[in-house]
Amino acid sequence: MSAFAMSGFEQSLVFAIDGGGDFLSGLMAVGSGTVIAQLVSFPEHNSLGLFYLETIRYLGCGMFDEYKVMGLAPYGDPDRYRELFAQFYELLDSGGYRVHLDRIGPALLRNIQVRRKGMPFTQQHRDVSASLQEALERIVFHTLRHHRKATGMTRLCLAGGVAHNCTLNGKLLYSGLFDDIFVQPAAHDAGCALGAALMVSSELGRPAPRERLPDVYWGPDLGNEQATELELNAWSGHLDIQRSDDIASSAADWMANGAVIGWVQGRSEFGPRALGNRSILADPRPAENKDRINAVVKKRESYRPFAPSALEEDASEFFELPDGTRQLPFMNFVVRVREAKGNVLGAITHVDGTARLQTVSRKTNPAYWDVINAFKKRTSLPILLNTSFNNNAEPIVQSVSDAITTFLTTDLDGLVVGPFLVRKRPASLQDWSALAASLPPYASLHRVRSHIAPDRQETVCEIRMGHSAHSSMRISPELFEILMRIEGEASLGSLFDTALLDQAKREDLVKELRLVWELRGVRLHPLHAACRHDNVQSGT
Repeated sequence: MSAFAMSGFEQSLVFAIDGGGDFLSGLMAVGSGTVIAQLVSFPEHNSLGLFYLETIRYLGCGMFDEYKVMGLAPYGDPDRYRELFAQFYELLDSGGYRVHLDRIGPALLRNIQVRRKGMPFTQQHRDVSASLQEALERIVFHTLRHHRKATGMTRLCLAGGVAHNCTLNGKLLYSGLFDDIFVQPAAHDAGCALGAALMVSSELGRPAPRERLPDVYWGPDLGNEQATELELNAWSGHLDIQRSDDIASSAADWMANGAVIGWVQGRSEFGPRALGNRSILADPRPAENKDRINAVVKKRESYRPFAPSALEEDASEFFELPDGTRQLPFMNFVVRVREAKGNVLGAITHVDGTARLQTVSRKTNPAYWDVINAFKKRTSLPILLNTSFNNNAEPIVQSVSDAITTFLTTDLDGLVVGPFLVRKRPASLQDWSALAASLPPYASLHRVRSHIAPDRQETVCEIRMGHSAHSSMRISPELFEILMRIEGEASLGSLFDTALLDQAKREDLVKELRLVWELRGVRLHPLHAACRHDNVQSGT
């Protein structure tokens, strides 16, 4: 139970709420000292995670899309389907509950227009999302109220995938049901690695310190300044690079003047949240920043909110925090934006007047605190918009190489890596030709027969991502032939020369390659960078 171990609590109620595993979907326990005493377990057929997942299937969403529906729920009215959802669960004595997963599909098929992936969300879908969120909250509160009273515990630890439902966590925070709540920052299955490490450490006689977890900056380090500069300079035909003696002030100047930037510092974060070391940052005031980042950087649904990072000492001026709550470092609670500040914070205030807040401590992340403080000096706002540094094609960046690739394949205005300020420069055909191309390990080339009309087939070329033909992208026969010539890696210039291409065809292929690169169907990089990147990742 890594949540309890990392909470620093001497005694607390522990609630794990998940989809499933080992035929269970969760449990309730009391943690005391180093002992966790189970009170009750919840079988997989009563899974709240599966309850959520089964419902969102009819909204065109699947596993790992739960957060999208949580963000959609505030746009809906739970009244419309409250009675329908009441058929899907029962609240039992002693904090128990029963969910009826088999009833969800038939009932929704009768009552809503099922959404297919890629279709727009209707108000009907928004209302279903709101009713689902309300039902989840009602079940969880029912269970916790009983065990809070039965055990007398005033502190709560949450873990399991459902504990990433930040809206639920925020309502628990405001309820006053518990004096203190700790949510495991990697509450989903990845958190099992922490629990396993803690168990082995304890068995080896080296138990973890009994203190509240201050941060999760445990990932790969950015590396030293010289290595960072060398990596950046390898892209000199595409990047303009400057070193700053006051990187926080320089980055704050950019953002105060409207720039949206990538920010990469120190060690990356463990878990699903970017907490200021692998982040996209921007001014939290203009509402259009939200729309812009969703559309041209993240390339995701326009309704999706962004989170604020606020200086710990100033957060309560802008957000309604319950008495005694000062630190929310892991971005896992939705809180209310103060009414007087909502209009000011247009880019991070959700439609219901809330935000998923991260408070930033000078002690745990001085570099991130400094850039927010520098922005405060320029704008009087101790807050930045913060979202994970990635596009929609891959996870959060880790290395300098990742950061450069994502920067060059999105519409970010600037990149800050360590002490370096990076801008894009117009690259010539010669600059692109100097790059090497290689296929990622998960990509493969295929020439197949495909229907282009009900009665007509033709041969098409595609790159498949993984083993499924469903995750593929069409490419031109010319690009297919170029990529087929690659063994390991090859410079684009040499590939073009071998194919005896004229300048116009080379320019066309570079344009196509850039689109494929954006979707990560191919890798473009300075020569031999693939080997260097792999060595860094493997620690050799």
